[in-house]
Amino acid sequence: MGQTGLKVSRLCFGSLTLSPLQANLGVKEGAGLIAGAMERGINFLDTAELYDNYGYIKEAMKGRPRSSLIIATKTYAYSRKMARESLEKALKEMGLDYIDIFMLHEQESALTLKGHREAMEYFLKAKDKGYIRAFGVSTHHVECVRAATEMEEIQVIHPLVNIRGLGIADGSVEDMLTAIGKAHYRGKGIYAMKPLGGGNLIENPKECFDFVLGIPHISSVAVGIQSVEELETDIAIFENRPVDPGTESALSARRRRLLIEPWCEGCGSCVSVCSQGALYLKDGKACVRQELCILCGYCAVRCKNFFIKVV
Repeated sequence: MGQTGLKVSRLCFGSLTLSPLQANLGVKEGAGLIAGAMERGINFLDTAELYDNYGYIKEAMKGRPRSSLIIATKTYAYSRKMARESLEKALKEMGLDYIDIFMLHEQESALTLKGHREAMEYFLKAKDKGYIRAFGVSTHHVECVRAATEMEEIQVIHPLVNIRGLGIADGSVEDMLTAIGKAHYRGKGIYAMKPLGGGNLIENPKECFDFVLGIPHISSVAVGIQSVEELETDIAIFENRPVDPGTESALSARRRRLLIEPWCEGCGSCVSVCSQGALYLKDGKACVRQELCILCGYCAVRCKNFFIKVV
């Protein structure tokens, strides 16, 4: 991964989907899924303080060498105090003595990076002391990728990229690919997020994965996984082999739903574009009538903050 010295699997286990924010699997079940992925050769996992799933990772790592899993986590910390608390929380709750990649979560531009400078400096000192192996940023913004490319202290960039550009906040797929290419050229380690557009592109997973895997500058792709069937399907596609018919049938039979994140700002853009009448505003938030939703994903396109997912 860039100049970090980290060697990661092409498939990164995205752990948001198994967390309390989405599938809310039990700790034992979620840990078992992570352990199963590791047994299949996946050595890279993406999490965040927000996901509230450090306990799953600690359980999955029991009896395993620390080097068996490269762990990336993220924080919204912007002060030294908040950064220290985030690092201490991650180390304690995952039972680790270091974090492989620690990132600032959802950065937008050079301006937001400047606003997080105090936290950044704390993490860089923690890196010098061995508590962090690499420092980076996650982002939905092309401008942030450009800004991070110019900052020597940022080693890893975790950008949103998918075949339709769903969720890119300030440009097109082509803009993002150009920025990623320049970042790679400057030695940044890059792993992609949201190849399925937050679940909104789930109907054509192979096409979506093939697109992102075909980008030569990306070391790994984080894919949200919340079931054995999803894990098996993802591995098969990444290995360019047919998906087992039984697994595919079980996955197709699973009922999915539209999830609107609790931090929805209630702008109403999604409501105005829903031809099914499935969305409405209540108490300043968008809500969904699941029985009317056809999971077309048009609402997600209209959400400027990418708060709408299919889970």
